[in-house]
Amino acid sequence: MTEADELTCLVDGAPISLETSLQLAELDVGLRNRIKRDYPQSKPTDYICGHHLLKYRLDHVDAMINADLKQTKKINHKLTKALQSDDYDIIDVNDSLKESLTFGQKVSDDVARFGGSWGFILVFMFVLIGWMIVNGLHVFGANFDNYPFILLNLVLSCVAAIQAPIIMMSQNRSADRDRMMAENDYHVNLKSEHELRLLHAKVDHLAQNQVPHTMEIERFQLEILGEIRQELAELREAKATPDAAERRESHHEQVDHR
Repeated sequence: MTEADELTCLVDGAPISLETSLQLAELDVGLRNRIKRDYPQSKPTDYICGHHLLKYRLDHVDAMINADLKQTKKINHKLTKALQSDDYDIIDVNDSLKESLTFGQKVSDDVARFGGSWGFILVFMFVLIGWMIVNGLHVFGANFDNYPFILLNLVLSCVAAIQAPIIMMSQNRSADRDRMMAENDYHVNLKSEHELRLLHAKVDHLAQNQVPHTMEIERFQLEILGEIRQELAELREAKATPDAAERRESHHEQVDHR
């Protein structure tokens, strides 16, 4: 009796041949650990038949697929939660400020808008030149502000004194708008960063786990197909051997009969 005939399967103890079995040391670490979990007394030098090894390979493939699906589901849940997060609603600053405008704020915005335009400059120059022409040339007998136009200086000082705080009010509102927009942008960037981190985690999971697992599953499939092809070849050979023996016996009987 040869050494190959004395081999037994680790699972059921049935006798096996060296061609239809594998040693545990030849298996992958994950597959070997799975067998070791069911049979703690197993050693790397033990053998397992192809039938039972196929079952462990299928279980190992299912475990990898389930682990990948679980991790992907977990990342997708976090990503969906981040996309649907309502911790901070993105608001339109202009619409929000427009709805809260008071009459005084509207007036200050209009004054600041008109005071910083070419229309105001042209109107102001026209009033100044007209004032000086009327009082300097005494048009229509007007003589209410002779040269050096002290009343005009007083009017200009009053206009500047009134216009300055009104423009400052509008500038304060612009500062509030800028502050709200900066806060809005901060929350948008924070939310975008969180989503990008989750997307990076998903891509890393695909690159580090799913792709190698897919390649390993394909390798298992090729090995399983090879074992199935080998078993089919053995079955054909076993079937062909009795047929050849029967043909030889039939030939001998015909010869004896003659």
